Amino acid sequence: MVGQSLGGGVAMQFAYQFPERCERLVLVSSGGLGEEVNLGLRLLALPGAELALAVGCNTWIHDTGTRAASLLAKIGLRTPPNVTEIWDGYGSLADAETRTAFLHTLRSVVDVSGQRVSATDRLYLAADAPTLVLWGDRDKIIPVEQAHATHAAIPGSRLEIFAGAGHFPHCDQPERFCTVLTEFMTTTSPSTTSGLQWRDRLVAGE
Repeated sequence: MVGQSLGGGVAMQFAYQFPERCERLVLVSSGGLGEEVNLGLRLLALPGAELALAVGCNTWIHDTGTRAASLLAKIGLRTPPNVTEIWDGYGSLADAETRTAFLHTLRSVVDVSGQRVSATDRLYLAADAPTLVLWGDRDKIIPVEQAHATHAAIPGSRLEIFAGAGHFPHCDQPERFCTVLTEFMTTTSPSTTSGLQWRDRLVAGE
C-alpha cells in the first residue's frame, strides 16, 4: 500500500483494518503523523472558505496560467513538477462539486489549529509490516520533521529524504522514486500478520 499526503492516512487506516491484505506500507509526505500543516490549508478549513474558493478558483485563471506555462516551456523555462501538480489541483476546484468534496474532506482531517487526525499512538502496529517513509526536504505542506519522528516511532522502518523535493517527491524526482520503491519491495519480505495477531497486539498496546 502506497499513500501520499491524505492518501498516506488512508493507507495506514487500511493497513490497520485489513493487515492480512497489506504486505508492505509506504508513506509519502503523509498526513496523520503530526499536528503541523500548511497555514493555507488551515485557513481553508474556516467557515466561509467556500465563497473564497468560488471567487478565486475559476477556469479562466487556470487556463491562462497553463497557457503562460506552455509558452515559457517553449523557451526553456519549465515549471517545477510540484508547482504543476498544485496548479492542476487548483484547476479542479473550478468545479463546484469538486470544491464541496475537497472542503468536506479537508475539514474532516484539518481545522484552524492543524491536523485533527493522528496515527502517532498506533505507529507501533506498523512494525509488523515493512514500512518505508518517503519525504521531500522542502515540503511546504507537511514538514519533513514528521518523517523523522515517524521513522523513529516505527521499529525497523526505512526513511528516504529527497533533497530538493517538495510535497510531491514522486513528481519532482520520479526516477529516483521508482528506484527506491522497487528496491524496497524486492529487499523486504511481505508481512504475514493475520487479523487475529493484529488484534492481540492492539489489545496489548505494545
